[in-house]
Amino acid sequence: MAGLQTPYYLIDLAKLRGNMEKIARLRERSGAKCLLALKCFATWSAFDFMRPFMDGTTSSSLFELRLGHEEFGKETHAYSVAWADHEIDEAISYADKIIFNSLGQLDRFGDRAKAKGIQAGLRLNPRFSTSGFDLADPARQFSRLGEWDLPRLEQALDRINGVMIHYNCENRDFALFDLQLTRIETEFGEFLKKLDWVSLGGGIHFTGDDYPLDALADRLKAFSEKFGVQVFLEPGEASITGSTSLEVTVLDIINNGKDVAIVDSSIEAHMLDLLIYRETAKLPQDGTHDYQIAGKTCLAGDIFGDARFAERLSIGDRISISDAAGYTMVKKNWFNGVAMPSIALREEDGSVRLVRAFPYADYKSSLS
Repeated sequence: MAGLQTPYYLIDLAKLRGNMEKIARLRERSGAKCLLALKCFATWSAFDFMRPFMDGTTSSSLFELRLGHEEFGKETHAYSVAWADHEIDEAISYADKIIFNSLGQLDRFGDRAKAKGIQAGLRLNPRFSTSGFDLADPARQFSRLGEWDLPRLEQALDRINGVMIHYNCENRDFALFDLQLTRIETEFGEFLKKLDWVSLGGGIHFTGDDYPLDALADRLKAFSEKFGVQVFLEPGEASITGSTSLEVTVLDIINNGKDVAIVDSSIEAHMLDLLIYRETAKLPQDGTHDYQIAGKTCLAGDIFGDARFAERLSIGDRISISDAAGYTMVKKNWFNGVAMPSIALREEDGSVRLVRAFPYADYKSSLS
């Protein structure tokens, strides 16, 4: 790794395998199918490694859909909050299933899917979720995400084969998952019995430490058997959690009342999701030497967070920021023209391979 210029994202395939093996175990025990949620992670250089463990991909846009179709293969689910007229025919050409956000979208485009032999679904909003952050809460007041009125849903029964219900968000609590799934069964059970498949979306943190994976698998299997449906899950963060780091270098150290290490990266440009949700990066916390780790852009709040080290930092030292894949690599940007992190893979034998660098030409071509 010493020869790679920072900043770069480092995907550790040995760590990724741990998540993949849990997904494979869940699929085998429950009968559920697992689709990679590209809105969370779309670094397709890892797809060859992930493909044997998963059933395909699910998307939130035409470009994600095409990427999943071309680079991952297997089963491809197409979802968008709103399909445009100029997108729909191309979307159908890539999809195995297309999920419409509203009855209005189904009314407009459902016949086109049917004509191509593509199964159609609707997003069902149960009007509750596990999200504690209003920005990400699909059940927030006036939510535009899905249909919840049962008579309206029943109007679609002769035109759909399934529904997608996305209501979990970093849910590590199996008891809460069980409780809310029971509520869905109670409120929508008779409707669900008339379907062929149900996607329970993503946001279930089932690859986390100490998660009762077998209990989840048994609960999913019972749901599938009770309603006679194929269950789908859409793990995004669960697929890649803990697998990837952002490697950076200390460029300067200042003291403005506390020691601040400025690195060759930016939370605004390279870990934007943390800034949006007001979270700090996962930094080293071993030792007695405290530093604030800050980015190099002109944004005053471009701060990764506070870290602790066994030794005092020096200019040129490298820092590894953990868990830098989910909702991170997909949101990287060119703010301030700061160099985009390269992408590298650490193979299971320990060797590191540079997959992609982003030179000035990529920055220039992203504009006009």
